[in-house]
Amino acid sequence: MAKDKSDARMSDAQLVRETAAAQAAAGGVALLIVDMINDLAFASAPAMADAALEAARVVKALRRDADAAGVPVIYVNDNYGQWRSGRGGILAHCEHAGEGARTLTRRIRPRSRDYFVVKPQVSGFYATSLPALLPRLGVNRLILTGLATDICVLFTAADAHMRAYDLWVPEDATAGGSPDHKAWALQIMQRSLAAETASTARLSLAAWVAADQ
Repeated sequence: MAKDKSDARMSDAQLVRETAAAQAAAGGVALLIVDMINDLAFASAPAMADAALEAARVVKALRRDADAAGVPVIYVNDNYGQWRSGRGGILAHCEHAGEGARTLTRRIRPRSRDYFVVKPQVSGFYATSLPALLPRLGVNRLILTGLATDICVLFTAADAHMRAYDLWVPEDATAGGSPDHKAWALQIMQRSLAAETASTARLSLAAWVAADQ
């Protein structure tokens, strides 16, 4: 079967070698982008649309900073029922799911060098390759971004905490089902999961990477 056109051009082994080499100078950090490639086919999507686009703008700036710092970028994404699809099929599904989903997807579309992990449930760690990928890249600290703050970001953060990953969940790099739900989830992550939740205006990626070196 032909690979999706948007799948990585480099081999997985080459990507791992190159990213692992960069990690040695990057504080063991990875940037996780959760469900930003999204078909927005859920009840709270209309209320979340503007916040999601703003979060995508912040995440794109973080992605640029991650590139400069040698931090790997890992998209962790729902399959939206596309059980036979990989990266390309999920991107195509979201781009054809409506104007809002298309705008969001195109704003933060993954590059060929980015990792793309498909998840079947709300946590990025459940039944995915993420638990195997992160140690191979030398990662022990995560910058967690994406949608929705109070569901998939929260559950991924909880699983990361149980696996002893240090966490930064920038409050301006996520969007929730409502402002109250977002604030509630960030409070749980800060108090119960020991996560840093400072916005990118208060804390830079470079500073957080350097903090553990």
